[in-house]
Amino acid sequence: MNSNKKGLNTICTHVGELEDKQHKGAVSPLYMSTSYAYEDVDVKRYPRYFNTPNQEGLCKKVAALEHAESALIFGSGMAAVSTALLAFLNAGDHVVLQQTLYGGTYNLVNEEFSKYGIHYSFTEGWHADAFEAQIKENTKVIYIETPSNPLLTITDLEAVAALAKKHGIITLIDNTFASPVNQNPIDFGIDVVIHSATKYMGGHSDICAGAVASTAENIERIFHLAKNFGGSLSDYTVWLLERSMKTMGIRVRAQNENALEMAYFLDELTDIEKVYYPGLPSHPEYDLAKKQMKGFGGMLSFELKENLDSSKFQKALNLIKPSMSLAGVESTVISPTQTSHALMSAEVRAEQGIADGLIRFSVGIEEAEDLKEDILQAIAQIK
Repeated sequence: MNSNKKGLNTICTHVGELEDKQHKGAVSPLYMSTSYAYEDVDVKRYPRYFNTPNQEGLCKKVAALEHAESALIFGSGMAAVSTALLAFLNAGDHVVLQQTLYGGTYNLVNEEFSKYGIHYSFTEGWHADAFEAQIKENTKVIYIETPSNPLLTITDLEAVAALAKKHGIITLIDNTFASPVNQNPIDFGIDVVIHSATKYMGGHSDICAGAVASTAENIERIFHLAKNFGGSLSDYTVWLLERSMKTMGIRVRAQNENALEMAYFLDELTDIEKVYYPGLPSHPEYDLAKKQMKGFGGMLSFELKENLDSSKFQKALNLIKPSMSLAGVESTVISPTQTSHALMSAEVRAEQGIADGLIRFSVGIEEAEDLKEDILQAIAQIK
């Protein structure tokens, strides 16, 4: 698609000229951090405006990984989501959002957009016709998330992109659950790709960051809002994120393999009611996932049988830890109704199919047999 298509390991293991200068002492480590990629970086510019040099190198990596022209780094995933959305929406505009979304994004839209005079509609599903049904004359943006959090629904990227282009609408996607290793939405016609870089890009549960990748024109538009909203990333966190991205390819591929094995394992247990994972042939969008993803990802969700308490189950685990984080090298579990989707009402969660006992499982890089043994002993404790 463009010259940014390079091997993942090559992209993630070379910083380029800035790193060479740092090693030679020409650029201090503290100044090797920037959120916005300019052709010529002026180090005298105000650093709060996303422009210290080491973020330039990191943004180029993010852009290359997502087959984009340019990228922008933020202090959190929600900073990336909110700034990207508001960069393309004005008072009186309308946005169509996928029904199955991260709870934080849902809450942002539901609580804040009316203050800006922005109209919005949530779809009744995640297929292209569900989006078309919500389009109005003033619709400017379609926002999707695939695989979705926490039910791992799969949205047809090509179909949504074609629909949006027909109506002159810009498309944004939260690509966090897939990571650039498994999915590149720009190749399917999506305009703007967003990540909580806290997750697979970071991968070690020790940073908070966000990223947006798109055309240079779109990134310039997002930047002009970002410099007023703040959300820039600290020098040290940029260094940690760049460090982490060097191993992202290896980590994510190992998580793909483990998650697929764990999904099959859970699906065969009599004490498990349901497993949500796009790599299972029983998943409704299995064929679509195979078409647009290079790997099925390290995230899955499952429900225990009704007679088993999901809270007691999580507390009984030894190796797998209940944690707010996801996508790290360690396997973790959470209850979405108590964490990521707690701000949603019970009615909305029910509409989306998020059961109270649903457990979201972020599969790490441990030995799969150890993970299986931990799940079996936890179930045995609570039966």
